[in-house]
Amino acid sequence: MVTVVTKLVHYLHLSRRSGQYTMNHDDSKRIPDGASFDRSGSQDSLDAMSLDDFWKEVENIHETRGNNHEERQAIVLKEPDEGELEEEWLKEAGLSNLFAESTGDSQESMVFLSTLTRTQKAAVEKRVETVTQTLRKKNKHHQIPDVRDIFRPQSDPKGKVCDRSEPSAVRTTESKNEMQDETKDLKFSLGTNEQKSPLEDMPFSETDINLEIPFAEQAANLKDNSVGKIYKDGAGDTLRTNFRLPKDKTGTTKIGDLAPQDMKKVYSLALIELTALYDVLGTEFKQQKAAKIKTKDCGLFGVPLSVLLEQDQKKVPGTKIPLIFQKLISQIEEATLETEGLLRIPGVATRVKSLCQELEAKFYEGTFNWENVKQHDAASLLKLFIRELPQPLLTVEYLKAFQDVQNLPRKKQQLQALNLLVILLPEANRDTLKVLLEFLQRVIDHREKNKMTLNNVAMVMAPNLFTFQGLGSKSIEQSEFAMAAGTANVMRFMIQYQKLLWTIPKFIVNQVRKQNTENQKKEKKDKAMKKLLKKMAYDREKHEKQDKAPNDADVPQGVIRVQAPHLSKVSMAIQLTEDLKASDIVARFLSEKSGNVQTLKKEEVFLYEIGGNIGERCLDDDTYMKDLYQLNPNAEWVIKSKQS
Repeated sequence: MVTVVTKLVHYLHLSRRSGQYTMNHDDSKRIPDGASFDRSGSQDSLDAMSLDDFWKEVENIHETRGNNHEERQAIVLKEPDEGELEEEWLKEAGLSNLFAESTGDSQESMVFLSTLTRTQKAAVEKRVETVTQTLRKKNKHHQIPDVRDIFRPQSDPKGKVCDRSEPSAVRTTESKNEMQDETKDLKFSLGTNEQKSPLEDMPFSETDINLEIPFAEQAANLKDNSVGKIYKDGAGDTLRTNFRLPKDKTGTTKIGDLAPQDMKKVYSLALIELTALYDVLGTEFKQQKAAKIKTKDCGLFGVPLSVLLEQDQKKVPGTKIPLIFQKLISQIEEATLETEGLLRIPGVATRVKSLCQELEAKFYEGTFNWENVKQHDAASLLKLFIRELPQPLLTVEYLKAFQDVQNLPRKKQQLQALNLLVILLPEANRDTLKVLLEFLQRVIDHREKNKMTLNNVAMVMAPNLFTFQGLGSKSIEQSEFAMAAGTANVMRFMIQYQKLLWTIPKFIVNQVRKQNTENQKKEKKDKAMKKLLKKMAYDREKHEKQDKAPNDADVPQGVIRVQAPHLSKVSMAIQLTEDLKASDIVARFLSEKSGNVQTLKKEEVFLYEIGGNIGERCLDDDTYMKDLYQLNPNAEWVIKSKQS
């Protein structure tokens, strides 16, 4: 097989030189050099990149596999029964009680559903309907609520019910108004007084990634040509466009800034939003499932990330990135990142294999001699580590979804999809991917010396992340050649816009806030009812007065009390002003340190928003406190380090 693949690679090199090359998917098609491999219409995709580095890397990978006589057990993708995929999707979205025999916390699910947008609701409806029809065919008797009971149909001002079966042209104006109302509810129902429609007056440009309006809603309105003020003719939406995140006065939320209970809600919302986005754009989104396979329970290469971290945490408590992965990166960087052809030029295959075996035996003992590792060998070992993971770094579940990002019609939508996919990755995969992308950017920063541009690095790394030996040779050969340019573009975007990808969209954070607010209201009602039934109204009133006293009595209007239990100044009343930022508050506390307090650096401590309509959120330095206070007036404010 290696010989066949090598011949095919050489054939592709020759075909490219003659101005054509053949991409074999289900059938062979001749595509002229320079053709675009996505539906964006952007001619930049291949004009800006040479695929030579990609094909050379593919050839190097196959040569490495040819020298490795150990046969890996192939991962078998489970073919789901009819409706099983949708059932799994509803479970992942936290909505299993809509079809499962054990209903769970139906109240919480109803609150969750009430915060969904129009397109998110449509995505849920579609899956519920499929599961319902499937179970009926199988004569199952689960009590599945009718879709009409889950989501109340919305009426227009004249009382007519919106029928989703109507042609889009008929309901364009109606959909626009509905979307504006829902987005306004989502954005402004948490205490702000803003009344303008966010769609009509939002000052976003074509290069801005709008995180305030749900991505699927943006796509739906673009599709209906109903928001021409925001979206023009797609000009500038090309590979060369430098997309950016506009500043948010209430603070940008990064992955890792929220408490686990809120991140669980973020995960469910991201899955639903991604599905809704793919639905609106007419792209199939399916999570793949793999049958369980036997994997190594110790070692370095070919070991699951979870097992690696478990054994690494015994040596370095709290570590989130495999130690061997960290060491390989540091080994490459210690020898300077200015080496020409870094990452592109492979190490000697026999030497890399020998080093791999020696590392397995000596790494954890601390007896491995790193001085013997040449820089190109270390780079080859790093790529080998990624390829040898028993399941791909981008996971079996979402690898195809990452690949399919190239099929979305606009670059901005591709970035939005990648943002949601990164949120959906397991924590270990996400953390490892983040360290990898940061390292690749540092390599690119030295491109004038090492000749490794963004395009070069994307071409070299794409085969290592997007082709996966364990999924079987036939499908991988197809994806290697048929999707070469597309996966390289996706890799490029992941490197170039990595800071954006680790941002939780504001509309999702707002949905989490709304869920928390509604759940708190229900909890209060439930508690009040129980106390009434127990005839303890007097005690309840007394308790409520005690709860209110500290907040109302000692903190004047427009002032917040900030706690800093680990600093010498443990509490401080702060007067809110229009330009007061989170960084200003942290600076005030640090300036109050006494000599007996351990020296702390600004980058080690952060201001946290705790309680109210959020579980816990670490604030970025540029958060304007007065704006955030208006959004969450019942929060507590605490300064602490992320480790505390």
